[in-house]
Amino acid sequence: MQDRTYTADAEPGEDATVAGWVHEIRDLGGIAFLILRDSTGKIQIKFEKDEMDDGLVETGLDVARESVVRVTGAVEEEPRAPTGVEVTPAELEVVSAADPELPLDPSGKVDADISTRLDNRTLDLRKDEVQAIFEIRAEILRAVREQFRQFHCTEITTPKIVATGTEGGTELFPITYFGEEAFMNQSPQLFKQLIAGSSVERVFEIGPIFRAEEHNTPRHLNEATSIDFEGAFCQADDAMDVAEGVVTAAYEAVAENCSEELEALGLAEDFEVPEDGFPRISYEEALERINATGELDEQLVWGDDLSTAAEEALGDDVGGHYFITDWPSEIKPFYIKDHDDDEQLSTGFDLMHPRMELVSGGQREHRHDNLIDGFEQQGLDPSEFEYYTKMFKYGMPPHAGFGLGGERLIMTILGLENIREAVLFPRDRQRLSP
Repeated sequence: MQDRTYTADAEPGEDATVAGWVHEIRDLGGIAFLILRDSTGKIQIKFEKDEMDDGLVETGLDVARESVVRVTGAVEEEPRAPTGVEVTPAELEVVSAADPELPLDPSGKVDADISTRLDNRTLDLRKDEVQAIFEIRAEILRAVREQFRQFHCTEITTPKIVATGTEGGTELFPITYFGEEAFMNQSPQLFKQLIAGSSVERVFEIGPIFRAEEHNTPRHLNEATSIDFEGAFCQADDAMDVAEGVVTAAYEAVAENCSEELEALGLAEDFEVPEDGFPRISYEEALERINATGELDEQLVWGDDLSTAAEEALGDDVGGHYFITDWPSEIKPFYIKDHDDDEQLSTGFDLMHPRMELVSGGQREHRHDNLIDGFEQQGLDPSEFEYYTKMFKYGMPPHAGFGLGGERLIMTILGLENIREAVLFPRDRQRLSP
């Protein structure tokens, strides 16, 4: 908008044109105030009724909240105003009038449930605390990219429409692709391995993944953001080092660059960056520590996956981020390499926040014949994955990597109760629009 001044830049003694949304109107009789909000803050517009044009006053005070207006006038110092200044309007234009009956209150004075908020995301995003989440999300992704680059990784983009699922199973969204059946990709796993097998060596991707899971919980989505790493000549310990570095960098960036957003969310005083050196706990030790808490109805035994209750019990016991290593081979995907000295143990690992799993990773099986055996042991037909398996005949180096849930990272950093709060337009079993 030509010659527009943002509210944060309005200086006393100048004429300015400000534009934004009507946040509030306060009519005190002979004097009234319109609070205008833009992306930088709020500014007070003062109407002295006896000294101003009646039409201008009527236009300014009759406009509905959340209408878009443009105001031109003198900026004056006023210590009692929200930002220490106010504008006495010479002109006021209603650029876009809002319906007086709003589906939710962007001022936050009246609460709305999560479903109403997501149905009206545009209005929801006008709240400072909601904007803060997505400013922080952007900063987290920026910091993650920068940290990967410091680890000498190249950013890649892999296909999201594929002929076969990454891990088989039924958690796939089928689509019609020029008369043939195809699927939305569950993970960039197989493609990033192929690229790590080239001379690029270390790669990362931040992109969408699609899983037709039946879960309908505050921590699951059917379209999510995956933060992936794959490195040639890396072992599981190397990949864990990268995962820890990326997560820590995200916290550090938020602490350093998002003070206003943390304030808006009420997190400024208590926000902490996790200490280096996340503990690495074997699966066997994890079972022992969970069982020792006495929090579960039944004791866990070897081969059990960890339920939400088990994760929470262990998280409370550890008290911070930690890795679970050396998972049983039978419950990890075919591409995870087993330990050379014990085929019952995999090199798979998970990075855990005390509330939930953030990362799944491990060293990959780089030997062609062993990889084919892994397919067959999990009931998958290797011929359906020939584009992937044949490259392991041509000199595939040892490699390791992980996938990190982007929304789960944001959710745990900010202490959000529902993962949908970390997504602009979430997709789950009930939500396909907006």
